[in-house]
Amino acid sequence: MNIKLLHSYDDIICLDNLYLAWQDFVVGKRNKFDVQQFDLDLITNIDSLHSDLVFKTYSHGGYYSFYINDPKRRHIHKADVRDRLLHHAIYRLLYPFFEKTFISDSYSCRIGKGVYKAIDNFYVKSYKVSKNNTKSCWVLKCDIRKFFASIDHGILLDILDEYIPDKNIVGLLADVIDSYHNESTHGIGLPLGNLTSQLFANIYMNVFDQWVKHKLKARHYIRYADDFVIISDDREWLEGVIDEIRDFLFGRLNLSLHPTKIYLKTLESGVDFLGWILFPKYRLLRKKTKQRMFEKLLNDPTPEVVHSYLGLLVHGNTYDIQRDLLNCCWQYAKDY
Repeated sequence: MNIKLLHSYDDIICLDNLYLAWQDFVVGKRNKFDVQQFDLDLITNIDSLHSDLVFKTYSHGGYYSFYINDPKRRHIHKADVRDRLLHHAIYRLLYPFFEKTFISDSYSCRIGKGVYKAIDNFYVKSYKVSKNNTKSCWVLKCDIRKFFASIDHGILLDILDEYIPDKNIVGLLADVIDSYHNESTHGIGLPLGNLTSQLFANIYMNVFDQWVKHKLKARHYIRYADDFVIISDDREWLEGVIDEIRDFLFGRLNLSLHPTKIYLKTLESGVDFLGWILFPKYRLLRKKTKQRMFEKLLNDPTPEVVHSYLGLLVHGNTYDIQRDLLNCCWQYAKDY
């Protein structure tokens, strides 16, 4: 039986929560024109949003869309400031509750988690499986095809309904969720630009996480967003669970494994996971990541970019790459 959210609709929409959400929202955004415009008459704008929420006249607006390369090309949909403020108000109260329902081995968009914590845990688990690198360690790595664009609104709302007894909250979440849909299919997809999308994605995939841990009985499992690995010393067992995973994802969550991104290999041969090629005793940067890094440095060799890449490189065995970077951008990295 699922635990239940104790907060009410009034807790989310109250003025105190909206003002605290604004303080969270403006961090790093005060120089944005749309944020400055909203801030010029902040009290009136927040009061107006609060009034619409109280009288149930609120309706989520549309999206401004654009593309970024991060590193692959992504289609971002950005809501207006008023709607994004509400996203933060929702997130402030829902995240702490749902965080308690997540397994410890999911690492995307969670406080105290992240890519390098996931990689560290990968090594902890691989050492256990390989008996400190004395036995073969097999890794099944999978990727979900078009993950955010494939999330089913009806399934997501059913999951949320299991945890949230206040139907006014569920109705508000439905308004946010249904404000966006896949370009080709209504009722499908979450926008990459919404803060709430990160939380909803973890809530959605938590169903899969729980199944992997408690039904599939995979002891050594790690997920980051739509990438996940299962580590075992039994190759045949890993081969056998692929179809079970595929069937569960499609049957329960309407998701599909990416057909060309299913890998089963030994750790000794190198596992491509979260931007690094992981080996038993060291990790290397992907060649494509290295190429993109130097292309960007040629086009935008600012101190901030140089230092950010140097910060990335300290997480792996990258002495030669660091040397090449410092040689080509020495004037921007004098203090590093």
